[in-house]
Amino acid sequence: MPALPEPLAHFLLPEDGERPLKRERTRRQLLQAAVQVLSARGLAGTSIQEIARVAGMAPGTVYNHFRTREEIFEALAVALSTTLNERVVQSYQGIEDGAQRMSIGMRRFLWLGETSPAWALLLMQLSMAFPQVIELIKPYSLGDLRLARSQGRFRVADEEAAIDMVFGTCLRAMTRIAQGEVAAPQAYVSELLQMVLCGLGMAPADAAEVMARPLPPFALPATAAPAARARRRLA
Repeated sequence: MPALPEPLAHFLLPEDGERPLKRERTRRQLLQAAVQVLSARGLAGTSIQEIARVAGMAPGTVYNHFRTREEIFEALAVALSTTLNERVVQSYQGIEDGAQRMSIGMRRFLWLGETSPAWALLLMQLSMAFPQVIELIKPYSLGDLRLARSQGRFRVADEEAAIDMVFGTCLRAMTRIAQGEVAAPQAYVSELLQMVLCGLGMAPADAAEVMARPLPPFALPATAAPAARARRRLA
């Protein structure tokens, strides 16, 4: 597997000014090692022993934090999903249009399928194995949906049905993109998400206008290397 895309590669770095306790630092080091092993060996080839070796720790140390390999995968899925959503939210700070915020979230989700298909498929696999991951990211989309409704941009009678439509469509689309089934991903995403926005109650012209707006760049944490922060505009 390739390395994580840059906006996610720093997901275990402490935030600016944060000083995690020793136990939390060790846990993060183990998750960083797990990412390295996954990148090199894939899901089937990842073992607790190999994670311990890469982390420079005894296997017993791993078991002090994670009882099974599956617990490590669950922690990674939660951390990666939460980080992606936090980066998206940080990127659209100052944007007050709820419909645009929703479109940015959907576009960035599908962006992962295009730019990092192996990690997108792995994250999908882990999300299906650990449904709580979806529940953790749902509040982000629900907040944007409610904002757009309050602004008269979306007209939906049932919030849960609307969120299910958004999530179901994006999960299926990301899978197709990551598996190489879409010949022109950017055109496909634009057309698909215009349909989703219309399904949420927008007029076609308004949906097209929202989708034509440029994506704001990802923000990287202050603790990321300066060169990495300088490259964030490429994401």
